[in-house]
Amino acid sequence: METLVSQIGSVGFGIILPFIFVLTIVVFFHELGHFYVARKCGVAVEVFSIGFGRALASWYDKHGTQWKIGWLPLGGYVKFLGDENAASAPDIEKIQQMDGDTRKHTLFDKPLIQRVAVVAAGPIANFLLAIIIFAGLFTVLGQRVTDPVIGTVVADSAAARAGFQAGDVIKGIDGKDINTFAEVRRIVTVNADTELVFEVDRNGANLLLPATPDWVLETDRFGNEFRIGRLGVSVGLDEANTRHVRYNPVTAVWMGVEESYFIVEQTFVVLGRIITGRESTENLGGPIRIAQLSGQAASIGLVALINLTAVLSVSIGLVNLFPIPMLDGGHLMFYAYEAVAGKPMPEKAQEVGMRIGLSLVLAMFIFVTWNDITR
Repeated sequence: METLVSQIGSVGFGIILPFIFVLTIVVFFHELGHFYVARKCGVAVEVFSIGFGRALASWYDKHGTQWKIGWLPLGGYVKFLGDENAASAPDIEKIQQMDGDTRKHTLFDKPLIQRVAVVAAGPIANFLLAIIIFAGLFTVLGQRVTDPVIGTVVADSAAARAGFQAGDVIKGIDGKDINTFAEVRRIVTVNADTELVFEVDRNGANLLLPATPDWVLETDRFGNEFRIGRLGVSVGLDEANTRHVRYNPVTAVWMGVEESYFIVEQTFVVLGRIITGRESTENLGGPIRIAQLSGQAASIGLVALINLTAVLSVSIGLVNLFPIPMLDGGHLMFYAYEAVAGKPMPEKAQEVGMRIGLSLVLAMFIFVTWNDITR
């Protein structure tokens, strides 16, 4: 019994600790973006919290901001002076009772451009974090690069039907330049049942080959099953086609931008496929799924865990920009209305929007958590 308990505890910590590590970094930088720009704009920050619920630890800085670590590590928030709650909904009644000197330090009283900057700073910080991580990995570790030369074509595959041949060099996909076989693989993976036009160099002749990757079910080393697209080609492993490359910092930063953009682009591709019914909503994951992936990445090594942190940072930054009240994108939507109408959205409309947003966020949280459990 003691051995069983110790094994369960070991597995738990093998998932929980990496999960807390990844989520804490991503959330901290998100909230730090809000915090830093708010301070620069003269907004008083009352609370900077990592996690929710009762504080496990807390302290105050010289500006009077309470820094706290909550017991539930599923997010965080920055609460400004004059905010009613952690979602930064303004407490109008409280603000109206403030004197002029105090009120000018509320986010509510700042010019529109400053409010936009404070709200947008969180997601932007997530994107910057991801770019920095990717750039660091490309600079310090580099990557193994394989030229997009086809070694073999699987019989009866999408590639065979499209007319691919061994020795073909893939130069582009749907107008996008291709430099490595890894780029081919990840584009094909998320485009099952979608026709792609491949630009191919065959013995010096340029060909355009339309191909529709097949749906296949794959299982990774951890037993996770994925439905992905497969073209049906293998890479040519000639040593002349493979090399290890480390990039200079400038190139690495640009590659970090491209990597982050790719994650955003493919997220919208997958969401579009879900909306149109071409992909199952079962692929949407929540906190349990993130915890599972964190544990699996940690078992591979620190580099894999750091890479997952960058991917998750992009995802959280993007999700927070969705125009849903309660999220940063919802606040930006209110500010967009104000910019067009020349006046803030009516308080009642904002209140109703916040309630709808809260309902949507809670419903999505329950849905993806149920997906995680049933998976």
